[in-house]
Amino acid sequence: MKIARLSLQQGPRFALVDSATGDFLVLRDDPIFGSIDMTGQRVEAHDADLVSPMIPRSKVFGFLGTYTASASAPDSQISGARNPESVTNPVTLTTPQSLDNMGVFFKPNTSVIGPNEPIMKPAWATGIAHAPELAVVIGRAAKSISPARAKDVIFGYVAADNVYATGTDVVRAHSFDTSTVIGPWIETDLENVSHLAVRSWVDGAPRIVGNTADLLLTVQDLIAYASKISTLLPGDIILTGTPLGDGAINVGQRVRVEVEGIGSFDNPVIDE
Repeated sequence: MKIARLSLQQGPRFALVDSATGDFLVLRDDPIFGSIDMTGQRVEAHDADLVSPMIPRSKVFGFLGTYTASASAPDSQISGARNPESVTNPVTLTTPQSLDNMGVFFKPNTSVIGPNEPIMKPAWATGIAHAPELAVVIGRAAKSISPARAKDVIFGYVAADNVYATGTDVVRAHSFDTSTVIGPWIETDLENVSHLAVRSWVDGAPRIVGNTADLLLTVQDLIAYASKISTLLPGDIILTGTPLGDGAINVGQRVRVEVEGIGSFDNPVIDE
């Protein structure tokens, strides 16, 4: 099931994506807290104005250094094919000392935007960069859970572009408005996210290419670790990290991000 969020005359509304036509079937309620009950309103795909499929109730949780050093693939692998000789087998980190070496950060819900909305470079930033990522939408409250229980708190997955400012402290780098792009919808039917292509393009040219098979930890490990740092609430988003690559972007460019099995979106880059 794909759950989108549309900008309509009556305000933002959640909608299901009709798998047969690509049209959107408007829902009466927030699907995390309510039932999947359709209003009968249908929005044709070419008329749909997609916005961020979820605005977190409290926070976006991010990780640094989650991919192997060999995770960045050559441009020839943009189709998703991978050369097994070009990657190192992922290492599973299981000790608290190893987990504590992962970089972590928070992003406010005010940083979140959706497809086609402009990414605004802050006036104070010397430069900005982007990071395509698989992201998790949390469906129920969780505190200090085990990796084995992590699947129970997942509502679905989205593609994400974690935009950040370069040459500044971690708070300013990750907190500015428009620095978290998610979309195009929430995919609730993904059973296995351990081998998904994660990639980006800038002005149509391949830029970052990788695969979740190169994550040093499983998605369940990351969710469990995040829940030990801060209580996770329904609607919170967890960014799982980005493959290595040149993420620098400039005003006037257009960035496209795609996660296999979910979908893609793109955004223009403008001055604040």
